[in-house]
Amino acid sequence: MKNNPSHKENIVALKRIEGQIRGIQRMIEEERYCVDILIQMRSVIKAIMSVKNKIYQRHLEHCVVDSLKGKSDAEKKKKIDEIIDLLSKKIGF
Repeated sequence: MKNNPSHKENIVALKRIEGQIRGIQRMIEEERYCVDILIQMRSVIKAIMSVKNKIYQRHLEHCVVDSLKGKSDAEKKKKIDEIIDLLSKKIGF
């Protein structure tokens, strides 16, 4: 798509996640308590899901809506199939 929406506002969150991952690596190197590591991992997963949801929402609000406005039936079906494919992959959408 020519006019993809920007996701730059997610960079700060992704850099924070990157730091959290490095922290988990240090915890493992330091042989920290398993539960403490798991709690940090849960925080990272939650943060990743938040970024993913924001990108998915932006995709729906912009890419999908734009594709459904005044396009051919084939283009509309293609975009709907794309969303169905994302949902069927069971990747948390």
